[in-house]
Amino acid sequence: MDAVKRTGKERQIEVTGADLPLHCPMPSQKVWNSHPRVFLPIEQTGEVLCPYCGTRYVLKGSAARSAH
Repeated sequence: MDAVKRTGKERQIEVTGADLPLHCPMPSQKVWNSHPRVFLPIEQTGEVLCPYCGTRYVLKGSAARSAH
C-alpha cells in the first residue's frame, strides 16, 4: 500500500502489484471496526470502489500500465 489520501469523507488508497489480489479492508487496517473482507477486481480498470465503505483504490506502477 503506497499512499492514503483523504478529501472530506472520501478516502483514496494507492496500491501496487504487490497488493494483488486486492481486498478491502487492507491487511494494515484495523479489523475491529471494519466490514467483511471483499475482494476487488482492480486489474481491468486500474481503479475500483469498495462497495462497503466507498474507499477508492488506484493501481500504480507497472501493474497499472498493463491493466489499461
